[in-house]
Amino acid sequence: MAQGKAVLVDVTKCVGCESCSVACRLYNELPPEKTGAEKHELEAGQWTVVQAHTVDYKGEKVRRFVKNQCMHCLEPACASACFAKALQKTPEGPVVYNAKLCVGCRYCILACPFDIPKYEWDQVFPKISKCQMCLSRVAKNEMPACVSVCPTGALTFGDRDAMLKEAHKRIAQAPDLYANYVYGENEAGGTSWLYLTDVPFQQLGFNTGVVKKPLPGYTERVLRWTPGIAVGWGALLTGMYFYNRRRGEVEKEEQGKKKII
Repeated sequence: MAQGKAVLVDVTKCVGCESCSVACRLYNELPPEKTGAEKHELEAGQWTVVQAHTVDYKGEKVRRFVKNQCMHCLEPACASACFAKALQKTPEGPVVYNAKLCVGCRYCILACPFDIPKYEWDQVFPKISKCQMCLSRVAKNEMPACVSVCPTGALTFGDRDAMLKEAHKRIAQAPDLYANYVYGENEAGGTSWLYLTDVPFQQLGFNTGVVKKPLPGYTERVLRWTPGIAVGWGALLTGMYFYNRRRGEVEKEEQGKKKII
């Protein structure tokens, strides 16, 4: 079965230049990057970040850099948990979000084993925010923006089957360099972002406890009992929508009065 496109991330080649995060922000017209510690954390409007880790490697302390973004699962738990169908897995590989269908229930945030979807808490009409893997580019067999600017070859784009073969080929050719494991090959049933590294994945902040079974099997069992909850939640959200909209209108009216005075 075809699994669409994927990206192979070779941590041993990443130098932490952050070209990928800059390209992502520019291509997707995202807000300016945050500063301080938040610069290196996934946030609403900040879809990919590079995190630095100091780890033990062959008896020495070394620095490793890891690019983080949505993993784009083959069978995404976020999509199975979304009764509004605002999140969908595409045949090309990316898991994309449609804000027009979203009701703001945030089940996707709870379902994701990688802690990826973020919520726009500071917005009057908040949306879910996450990497879209540049679907418009991938659909034309073009690299995602982040991959296209990587100067060291740490990111490789292609068919998922080919990326897995390449990953195992590198491990076989340099067993003294790479850990004998491809992260994302089986996690949560497999993902469209795959990782190679020379140090233990747990030292790099990876969730190594993710089950290998596709997670929709778990979320679907729960969602069978939630139609009534969904209706009630929808009513509550509708009320919140009109309340927030009216609050915004009142604020604009008050600002207008102040200008007149």
